Amino acid sequence: MDPATLVGIVIAFGALFAMITLEGSYVSSILLPAPMILVFVATIAVGIAGGTIQDALLAFKSLPRAFKGKTTPPTQIIDQVVQLAETARTSGLLSLEQEADNVNDPFLRGALQNIADGTDGDELRMLLEDEISTRARSDRTAAKFFTSLGGYAPTIGIVGTVVSLTHVLENLDTPDTLGPMIAAAFVATLWGLLSANFLWLPIGSRLKRLSDLEVDRMTLLMEGALAVQSGSQPRLLGERLRAMVSAEALNKSGKSGKSGKPAKSGKTTKAGKAAQTSDENDDTDIFQAA
Repeated sequence: MDPATLVGIVIAFGALFAMITLEGSYVSSILLPAPMILVFVATIAVGIAGGTIQDALLAFKSLPRAFKGKTTPPTQIIDQVVQLAETARTSGLLSLEQEADNVNDPFLRGALQNIADGTDGDELRMLLEDEISTRARSDRTAAKFFTSLGGYAPTIGIVGTVVSLTHVLENLDTPDTLGPMIAAAFVATLWGLLSANFLWLPIGSRLKRLSDLEVDRMTLLMEGALAVQSGSQPRLLGERLRAMVSAEALNKSGKSGKSGKPAKSGKTTKAGKAAQTSDENDDTDIFQAA
């Protein structure tokens, strides 16, 4: 779990409340129901009006993901694919059908099942690329919804301020109340700016970033699965997949492959040990030949 969004929003509102307190005011002065209802309800309403009901439902279903932000370390993915390559090398591609039953990821499970069924490599690539494209398009729709809310909110806040100022002008005969009424009128603009920059835009950006990370993960799995199908040597496959990941991501999650630690998703099988022994024997033969 990556709580970046939750931590950032809490700190942002904390800084706001600290500013209000240090200026000798009260937080309750901006917690006015009328402008808050207008800004939040109207913003969500026009966001729904700008798309479809399905877009809105998809966006709100994605909302918990923005706060949890669960991602899979690339080294864990690489270790898992290398282990599958070792199994396929020693037991054949048909053994991947049994391995697929132990995989929780639907994308990888489907790829392994297609490999075991003998699907052509080009057709499998097209199928996996289409699945990645569909997932990315769905995630972009959710991110775009919240980004659009960030564009609507400030303008709706101004609408609320104009409405309140109209009410102020109707009460010019009571000058003692003009100050508080004008101050309350600008609360709508404040909440329009706050909701846009403290909530909607960060959530939209977060979902977009998570979408990019998910596409990278699925692409890594796709290339790994296709390499397994073509009979790639496990050690070279691990090096190739590591080359597809940035050095920062590898250093953050720990080195892969060279450490010899298996993926968390499964235990090292006898087939994997046999492949490792075979690799060591191959290396020994090379040195002896030299």
